[in-house]
Amino acid sequence: MRNRVSRAAALLCAAFLLATISGCIERRIYITSEPPGATVWVNDVEAGRTPTSVSFTYFGNYDVRMRKDGFEPLITKGEANPPLYEFPGPDLVATAVPARIKTDVKWHYVLAPKDESVGSQSEFESGLMKRASGLRGRIPAAETRTEVR
Repeated sequence: MRNRVSRAAALLCAAFLLATISGCIERRIYITSEPPGATVWVNDVEAGRTPTSVSFTYFGNYDVRMRKDGFEPLITKGEANPPLYEFPGPDLVATAVPARIKTDVKWHYVLAPKDESVGSQSEFESGLMKRASGLRGRIPAAETRTEVR
């Protein structure tokens, strides 16, 4: 009888130890840009200046905004796809393994320079006037109507 009780206690202790010794899953998004030094917001939370990294909890799509002086602001999406061990089922095993598991997602963005930074102020203004004249020529003349009610 005592032998059975001691076996049951040993099994209970082993099950308790396995349940409490669980692994650690670390998820990070690494964001880089060309040129570096752009300020980044992920889901409207400032993440810092590139290159930077942020931790995340959920896989899926994220709103990404980037801004740097002399470059056009960038508003786009970033996608974090789960690796095989993060799908339902294998994720339970991955969490129970007493080891540190790292998931890294990498995003790289290229910022376009602003038109003003390409040339001098006078070149920019003359180019702007030419583009405006071209657009004005493409707009049909509006008819003038006067209604009296």
